[in-house]
Amino acid sequence: MIKVKRVYEAPAPQDGLRILVDRLWPRGLSKESARIDLWLKDIAPSNELRKWYGHDPGKWTEFRKRYFQELGTVPEAVETILELAQRGPVTLLFSSKELKINNAQALKEYVASRLDAE
Repeated sequence: MIKVKRVYEAPAPQDGLRILVDRLWPRGLSKESARIDLWLKDIAPSNELRKWYGHDPGKWTEFRKRYFQELGTVPEAVETILELAQRGPVTLLFSSKELKINNAQALKEYVASRLDAE
């Protein structure tokens, strides 16, 4: 099972393995309070894509398309999440204030489609 959660929300036992999927460390958050098990910087959108997107709802569909292409260039990072998700609950953590159209939601969709294909 893969869940998505804002990194600033309190950790919970049902989170399972907590994976930060942002390229940058979240502002104002200590490593102790974040309780992150794994930080996969390489799976985050490129700086260029992140800046282009800017959480503009009108760009969401195109962002997902471009991000999915980028994910194809980091198969080892995707495989890490796939393997961990098959072992138990995984929570993808993000720092954006945008709760529905962010990289973690897109990544969850991408990984879930790979899990369904297996």
